[in-house]
Amino acid sequence: MGSYYNIDAILTDAQKLPCTFELDVPGLGFIDGNAGADMKKGSQVSLPLWLGGYLALQPIGPSPNVNLDLPACLDPRVLNALKADPKTVDLRAQATYFYDLAVRTLELFEEDEIVDVLSETFKKRAVEIADHAHNPQGALGEGADFLRGLDEMERQLFRAAHDSSKMMRVWMGELKKKA
Repeated sequence: MGSYYNIDAILTDAQKLPCTFELDVPGLGFIDGNAGADMKKGSQVSLPLWLGGYLALQPIGPSPNVNLDLPACLDPRVLNALKADPKTVDLRAQATYFYDLAVRTLELFEEDEIVDVLSETFKKRAVEIADHAHNPQGALGEGADFLRGLDEMERQLFRAAHDSSKMMRVWMGELKKKA
């Protein structure tokens, strides 16, 4: 979990996960849009990550209160697309905080295959991000579509790489003037 004051962590924890209630809960039907009704066992709802994780990990009895499912951004269709060519997937359309959501979700699940796919995805996309950041024309033309699909973590990486490249060019220019 991120810092209490980190807005990215707060927004990540607000992302919804599909959950299935494993017990009847009186008066909680408003979560499912049924004000005043009970939440029945087997009801499927989408809950914020922070709430779903808490309910799954803090059982009232011998079994969990809810079962969590992986979010849609980590379903097999998306993972297969990432395996095929990670640079073509619009991660921002999947989730604004894709990697942060994946990390927080995978703290609750043991999915080694997903971890491997996401690690390879990040490595391959980081090379492309660095290429666009160091190229003065990187954000123009065909690169614009790729850059629009970056999630927040990748956008921060792009900004850092772009700014460092820009500062390096300025520094090199100053060195040439002195020589």
